[in-house]
Amino acid sequence: FAKVHSMGLLGVDGFLIQVEADLSQGLPGFDVVGLPGAAVRESRDRVRASLKNCGFDYPVSRITVNLAPADVRKEGSVYDLPLLLALLKASGQLTAGLEDSAFLGELSLTGEIRPVRGVLPMVIAARDAGLRRVFIPAANAAEGAVVEGVEVYPCGAVPELLEHLAGRTPLPRAVPDPEGEGADAVPDFADVMGQAAARRALEVAAAGSHNILLIGPPGSGKSMLAKRLPSILPDMTPEEALETTKIHSVAGVLPGGTGLLRSRPFRAPHHTISAMGMAGGGAPAPRPGEISLAHNGVLFLDELPEFRRDALEVLRQPLEDGVVQISRVAGTMRYPARFQLVCAMNPCRCGWRGHPSGRCTCSDREVAKYVEKISGPLLDRIDLHVSVPSVDYASMRRRETPESSADVKRRVDAARAIQTARFAGTGVTCNAHMTAPMIGQFCRLDHAGDALMKSAFERMGLTARSHDRILRVARTIADLEGSPGIRVHHLAEAIQYRESGYLRR
Repeated sequence: FAKVHSMGLLGVDGFLIQVEADLSQGLPGFDVVGLPGAAVRESRDRVRASLKNCGFDYPVSRITVNLAPADVRKEGSVYDLPLLLALLKASGQLTAGLEDSAFLGELSLTGEIRPVRGVLPMVIAARDAGLRRVFIPAANAAEGAVVEGVEVYPCGAVPELLEHLAGRTPLPRAVPDPEGEGADAVPDFADVMGQAAARRALEVAAAGSHNILLIGPPGSGKSMLAKRLPSILPDMTPEEALETTKIHSVAGVLPGGTGLLRSRPFRAPHHTISAMGMAGGGAPAPRPGEISLAHNGVLFLDELPEFRRDALEVLRQPLEDGVVQISRVAGTMRYPARFQLVCAMNPCRCGWRGHPSGRCTCSDREVAKYVEKISGPLLDRIDLHVSVPSVDYASMRRRETPESSADVKRRVDAARAIQTARFAGTGVTCNAHMTAPMIGQFCRLDHAGDALMKSAFERMGLTARSHDRILRVARTIADLEGSPGIRVHHLAEAIQYRESGYLRR
């Protein structure tokens, strides 16, 4: 009998797995119990071939392997390496002590250790479980090295791992890059000619992490503007970077050789995406969807009315709560989904409604039908509705360089610093996430502001949600100006962001 530690995944968190191997008399066989998935059951053949090709004897016995806890389904190929070590230990071919170590990795038929997904949360869980050492595939070295408080050893093949365990040829420990991973280069706002109003709206959205909808004809620069939003967003905190990297690691989309993600995610799914692809899911174990991959970043939906209705409606609850709960037969998973929603759409089916050329051929009924593809509850959750008109010729030929992203980002960072101090110790990081009591405390209006808000509420038929969102945006505009209170012109600007001439609300 032998027991080896490994790790499993449950949502975006790891948990301890005991790989127990028992060799007994009887007809030769190899059984894996403990709710193994298909990939785990197939590990028997990979382990058998790896043992033979690495020069070890395959035990001719009745082999029973248990993966504990037995009431949680085990998925993936991460258990190949600990299963092989458990067989070597049980058959007496390995004598090293493994009690304080965890092992992760998929095996090739020649004994090469291949990368697996979810290494970062599993190494964190191993540290929290009190283990001193974690052995991971060499390709996951940068990912595992970011975890402090545990010794992480990357290994490329079974023979070199066994040489280390025998004390003959020690493996080098994984060491994090002191400079860290550099942020990915993103397009600059200096490339955008004209569109002063849209640039201002995006600055407000970035300063308070507000959702924004850009509406305009083809070629007006909606996608161009949206793709430059990450260049003015505040840098991620270490906690945000770690949480974001965990999600990408679990989903298997973390770029090779990457430690911590430094730049905020920018996800732009195609409009043919399904509701499951947006929210997450899949069989047998649900995986994060686009809204979770955009956690702490931007989710950009171009051509918003072309998305499937059910794919858009799954955004409603995560936009309010910052998490998405996926319930399947195999279990219920909760994934973080605190993202900034940025949408772009044409004003009508042909796209030219309101264009100076007058080329639009859509009737009022066709325009209404096109806009009705977006539900009222979803539009109500978008803070800023911004019209993006066509760029005129003079703006295109202008010689002076527009304001760069670095200049805008300095103002955004200053506004976020005010919000960080304001919400210190509350768990809230920006104005868009203020709770109702916080709105009452930090968004007080003077007599003139209250009269303006009352007039807008009655004239525009605002909901309670849109009322609160207007106040949050006004608070952000005041922060950009460095004002301790919300003044009338701050509130007026916030209100006009809800008054798009293209939408019915």
